[in-house]
Amino acid sequence: MSPLVKKISVISFMVLIAIAGLLFIFGRSIWYPYYVNVVGQRSVLDVIEKYGVRAETSLAKEFDTAGMAYPPESVSFIAIKDTNALEVWAHIGEKSKLIKTYPIKAASGVLGPKLIEGDRQVPEGIYKILHFNPNSSYHLSMKLDYPNSFDLKHAKKEGRNEPGTNIFIHGKAVSIGCLAMGDPAIEELFTLVHRVGKANVEVIITPVDPSENELVKPIGYGDWVDELYQNITVKINEIRKT
Repeated sequence: MSPLVKKISVISFMVLIAIAGLLFIFGRSIWYPYYVNVVGQRSVLDVIEKYGVRAETSLAKEFDTAGMAYPPESVSFIAIKDTNALEVWAHIGEKSKLIKTYPIKAASGVLGPKLIEGDRQVPEGIYKILHFNPNSSYHLSMKLDYPNSFDLKHAKKEGRNEPGTNIFIHGKAVSIGCLAMGDPAIEELFTLVHRVGKANVEVIITPVDPSENELVKPIGYGDWVDELYQNITVKINEIRKT
């Protein structure tokens, strides 16, 4: 084999390795369903059995440090886009405590609400968790109720017929409009929501921390964003002042 042919072969091999790596990381939604078909589906209870003890041991320590009994009655997640942080607040009666702040590993887009399918924006607003996905392409995931009634109302007014859907809190560190938390964090969050119950969890996604910066409507957005930002600010202040 001539030196030139050998060099081309090496380069070609390296290119294939790079492509395979990119496909593995960014193409999970393509190949992972086939993987699940081979190894089999798992249930929510399977996930809790596998990760629950470790996750709840870690969570119980965090709750104890915060001076809050585990499990709490309800939970609020405050996701702050500009600092890539997700705060976990626990509530028992009138008492609320910040339990832990997780780094958000990836969240695509820029500051500002999500408007249409494919804009890669992480939504902003006050949401609930609809269901668990124990067979997510991104390890584990929890689906948010975006678009909620507020989102749909203003999308209709502006003629946005496809405001987007399928927004999740999930594992790994890749995002296209979702909150990617990494695998250890999603295991704890998944377990916490399962223990507390989806109906007792709210998710507030804000562009900035309202205690540090005023939420200002981005250029090009409708006046409804002022109302949205006021709702977000009031909700976060209520959580933090109790």
